[in-house]
Amino acid sequence: MPSPMALNPPSRSPSIFKKKKSLGQLSSMATAASYLSAVHQADTRARSHDNSSVSSTPALSLSSSVTASSEDTVLNEDDENNCLAYPLTPPTSEQVFTTVHTEFGHCANEAYRCVSQHDYAKPVQEHIIEEPPYYILLTTYISYLILLCFGHMRDFFGKRFTKSYFTHLMPHDGYAPLNSDFDSFYTRRTIVILDRYSTDNNHTQIFTGSKTRALNISSYNYLGFAQARGGCADAVEESIRRYGVSTCGTRLESGSSELHVSAEALVARFVGMEDALISSMGFATNSTFIPALVGKGSLVISDEFNHASIRVGVRHSNAQVRMFKHNDMSSLESLLREVISQGQPKTHRPWKKILVIVEGLYSMEGTLVNLPRIVELKQKYKFLLFVDEAHSIGALGPHGRGVTDFFNIPPRSIDVLMGTFTKSFGAAGGYIAGPKILIDTLRLRGHSGPYAEAMTPPVLTQVVSSMASIMGVTSSSQSTKSALTLSPASSIVTLRDSADELPGMAPQSMLPTWMTLHPALADGSEARMRIRRLAFNSRYLHQGLKKLGFITYGHPFSPIVPLLIFNPGKMSMFSRMMRSRSTPIVVVVVAYPATPLVTSRVRFCVSAAHTKEDIDMVLRACDEVGGILDLKHGVGERWGIDEVCKRAVELVHSV
Repeated sequence: MPSPMALNPPSRSPSIFKKKKSLGQLSSMATAASYLSAVHQADTRARSHDNSSVSSTPALSLSSSVTASSEDTVLNEDDENNCLAYPLTPPTSEQVFTTVHTEFGHCANEAYRCVSQHDYAKPVQEHIIEEPPYYILLTTYISYLILLCFGHMRDFFGKRFTKSYFTHLMPHDGYAPLNSDFDSFYTRRTIVILDRYSTDNNHTQIFTGSKTRALNISSYNYLGFAQARGGCADAVEESIRRYGVSTCGTRLESGSSELHVSAEALVARFVGMEDALISSMGFATNSTFIPALVGKGSLVISDEFNHASIRVGVRHSNAQVRMFKHNDMSSLESLLREVISQGQPKTHRPWKKILVIVEGLYSMEGTLVNLPRIVELKQKYKFLLFVDEAHSIGALGPHGRGVTDFFNIPPRSIDVLMGTFTKSFGAAGGYIAGPKILIDTLRLRGHSGPYAEAMTPPVLTQVVSSMASIMGVTSSSQSTKSALTLSPASSIVTLRDSADELPGMAPQSMLPTWMTLHPALADGSEARMRIRRLAFNSRYLHQGLKKLGFITYGHPFSPIVPLLIFNPGKMSMFSRMMRSRSTPIVVVVVAYPATPLVTSRVRFCVSAAHTKEDIDMVLRACDEVGGILDLKHGVGERWGIDEVCKRAVELVHSV
């Protein structure tokens, strides 16, 4: 959900849609008063629980640093009618989630929950790509042709007749331009959400100084932990008092602290591996550690849709690279047979090592890796496996442990697990987890160790507190039983009998001694609710869009839901029409060269912070805008928008 902002829409950019009436039957003052009263009662009850002296605030409460005069807690007249500021139905003190509604939406209905887990009664299905009508493909190609022609004509004539506007593309004072015409062709337009208007056909923008509260459906805040108030925020605040904002050094010099040690131990336990290391940047986790894994004489087999950070890391490693079709296990096996039988080019010597790199959840497609099949191939062909869980860790699986949890596969069946903290944990940076001997080697050979700034204490605290809340914290000195005691030599794919065999709760001794989490965070109940809410929201949006007739990509449990737009001219219009609604909706549209030429799309990113009403709002907006822009080209049974919203629970559980 977006940060609270004052509602003051610009007068010069009126909505193209009719404004909605006031919310519900209650007056706005009654709605606001009920909401604040419920928050106050729940906050007071939580603080006085068992006469505890715990210094942190409730799991999702107003932060102790927020005073009564805070801008975010003061009612503005314009805010009282906004469904993003207050829930449609004011919660009671027994139902309320003690947080600001704009950060984590109130949703007390237990029916709006779902468990993210693969059904082993069904095989892992290959992703089926729906094709649009031929006229859509034809008009898309024509649109790009017109775009390129007019763009280059503008540059050609502009550099000759209006040179003042094209100085950045022309040599001047003996200096060459930093960008060529085509290099900057796709980078001269941006989409911002500040209120603004233009008097010169968008050549310049005039900002009104006001901001508009909007529904954020484009953030990676999957579990909603990126909040400004609550137990995690209080822990971060305390860490700044104790450690400051930076350690001012690299990990191999003077930048390590007890927080780094605690975080790495906790990450290893969380993902079920022997050891782990952390990096201060998610992109650098791949780009700086992959060159330490492979080198000359090695072969990397990569999915064709792997992230740019993986591609950069592989290029820096000097290893040979081969690609297989996206998530196509037949293509992968065929390629494995070829490279193993042929060996290295020219010499035909055996490869020093073969490393297969895949992503758990693909950020642009929303598809899940077919992990069971890949692990079977691993046992057959004896290659090393690297799984990038940047988007899947925390967001998938009944316990939030990623694709291994989702498919119920022992994590140590995989050689290297990589992930980031920028999505589900509301922090920054990334990790590499694997056998201890490998991790110790990477600490020295990876470029991040000697050259990159160590992760800062506030970010480390956010990682530790959010991850510990997902695991749950036990005061017992004896850790819970874990079935993940397989040695790398005996790693085989066996299905675990129960969820209790996952890595257990985190002992209190693994957390900093000064960190005390609120009971709702410490026992893991808060995180379990968030994981189930995310699963419901993901399935509901995915299936709802399909029932409305749209072509979507991705797995039903994926929090990333791409909706295909195809025509480049419709992308900016889709974004603008969504933002121009009475309740603005912020979306991200993506096109070539980030995607194939004809598969331009809008990429929705669902969060546990969204309520069922939020997803209803998105579906209604898509239904209206999609009808105007002719985007409904999917096959299968179609429902009306009212039926989709009414039968949401049935729709989610029927997938």
